[in-house]
Amino acid sequence: MQRAKFALPSSVTLLSIACGFGSIVLSVDNAHAGYAADYRLAAALLVLAGIFDALDGFVARATGTSSEFGVQLDSIADVMNFGCAPALLLYCYGFVPMGPADPMLLRAGGIAAFFFVACGALRLARFNVNVGRTDPKYFVGMPITAGAACVASVVVAWPEPPDTSLHGWLVVLLLFLVGSLMVSTIRFPSSKQKKSTALFVVLAINIALLVWLRAYYFVLFFLVYVTGTLALNLAWKQGFTKVPPPVVYED
Repeated sequence: MQRAKFALPSSVTLLSIACGFGSIVLSVDNAHAGYAADYRLAAALLVLAGIFDALDGFVARATGTSSEFGVQLDSIADVMNFGCAPALLLYCYGFVPMGPADPMLLRAGGIAAFFFVACGALRLARFNVNVGRTDPKYFVGMPITAGAACVASVVVAWPEPPDTSLHGWLVVLLLFLVGSLMVSTIRFPSSKQKKSTALFVVLAINIALLVWLRAYYFVLFFLVYVTGTLALNLAWKQGFTKVPPPVVYED
C-alpha cells in the first residue's frame, strides 16, 4: 500500500490525458459531420482534463507522493491536453468545414493551430526552467490551461461551425492572439494571490453570472480576464502600485 499510493497522482494525470485524447477523437470524427453537440462535448472534455490536471497536484501533496516523475508526466500531459487537443478542436471546428470553399483559410487555419501548439510548448518549457525564479503570485505569459480554456470557450458558446470565411478568419486571429499571449512576458495573476473579502465577492459575482449567462459566461470571463490583465500591466508601467507589481528576483 505504501508503494501503491505513489501511483495515485500519476493515475489522475492519466485520467486527464484520457480526457484530452477523447476530445481529439471527437474532434476528428466530427470534422466533416459538423455536429454542434459533439464539438461542445469535445470542449467540455478539455474542461474535465483541466479539473484532473488540478487534482493530480492536490493528490500528490495530500499523500506526500510528489516526485520528479510526476512533474514530467504532468508537463507532457499539458502539451497534449491544452496544446494539441484545443488546437485540433479549433482546426476541425473552424477550418475543415470551410476547406472545400476556401482552401486558403484551411491552410491558414493549419498554420494558426500549429502556432498555438508551439506557443503552448514554449510556454511550458519556460515555466519549467523558471520555477523559483519568478514571483509565484504571477505567471509570465498566459498559462497554457487558460489559453486552452480561452479558445475552447468559443466552441462552448457557439458550437455551430462557422459558415462564412469571415468567421473562419476570426478563429485564425483568435489562435494567433492567444498563442502570442502565452509566450509574452505579460504577468497574469495566479491562484496564489492573497485571499481577501473582495476576492470572495468577485467569486460570488462570477457564480451568479455563470447561472445567468450559461455557455456565454466563459467568453465574457476570458474577455475580462485578458483585457483586465493587459490594463494592469500597462498601469504598472505608468507607476501604479495599489496592486503590488511582481517581485523581480535577482539571479
